[in-house]
Amino acid sequence: MKTRFSPLVKLKKTTMEKSERLVQKANVDLNSAAMALQISYNSLDDIESPTSGSMSDFLASRSLLSSGRGLIDHNKEWVNFASNQVNQAKEKLKIDMIEFEKFKYLELQEMQKKIKKIKKQEAKDLDEVALMTHSYKEKH
Repeated sequence: MKTRFSPLVKLKKTTMEKSERLVQKANVDLNSAAMALQISYNSLDDIESPTSGSMSDFLASRSLLSSGRGLIDHNKEWVNFASNQVNQAKEKLKIDMIEFEKFKYLELQEMQKKIKKIKKQEAKDLDEVALMTHSYKEKH
């Protein structure tokens, strides 16, 4: 049964589903960022400092450690950014779900009013048929 809220319910449902996909994508991005951070920590642990050798070996090791720390800092920022994206997407989904439920409720209320009106009309029609049948029986 269509009501004046039916198109809005459909629109809000589409918006809500889009928000759900956004949350899923944000979660995937967060997982990727967390994985990259873990990999950068592991790669930093794998770097061994030379205990003997030339100065260039020490400098190369130091540069490698510095680069690894820079990568860790970058990945930490990426994790923070992705985490914020997830939170924002969840908030938007929450708002969209509330809007969808609100219009769905209004549509249901309108349907119930229509059903009540139809039942009332059917009862009137039945009463009228009963009166007509009763008066017909009295005549014959």
